[in-house]
Amino acid sequence: MSSIINVKVDVTKLTKDKLFKGEKGTYANLTIAAYMDGENQYGDTHCVYESQSKDDREAKVDKVYVGNGKEFTFGGNGETKTAPRPEPVMADIDDDDLPF
Repeated sequence: MSSIINVKVDVTKLTKDKLFKGEKGTYANLTIAAYMDGENQYGDTHCVYESQSKDDREAKVDKVYVGNGKEFTFGGNGETKTAPRPEPVMADIDDDDLPF
C-alpha cells in the first residue's frame, strides 16, 4: 500500500524575498505538516507553509501558510481512500540531550 499527498499552493502568498534561483528555475522551500486534529472543515489533512530558518523558529516568527492538501492511500484492490490519521505517540524525552 502506498500514499500520496496532493497539495494546492496559492503562489501569490509566497514571500518574494524567500524565493531563490537555481540552475533550472526559481524555487521556494515549503514544509508540509499534518493537521494535529486529523483534518480541516474541507477534508484537507495537511497544511503547507514556507519553511522557516532556525532563527525564525527561535524568534517565534509566525508561519506563512500558503496552501493545504489531502493524503490518499492506494491499496492493492484498486480502491483509493483518505489515509487514516495515526494517534500521536508521546515519548519521554530528556530535553537536555537535544542539539537545539
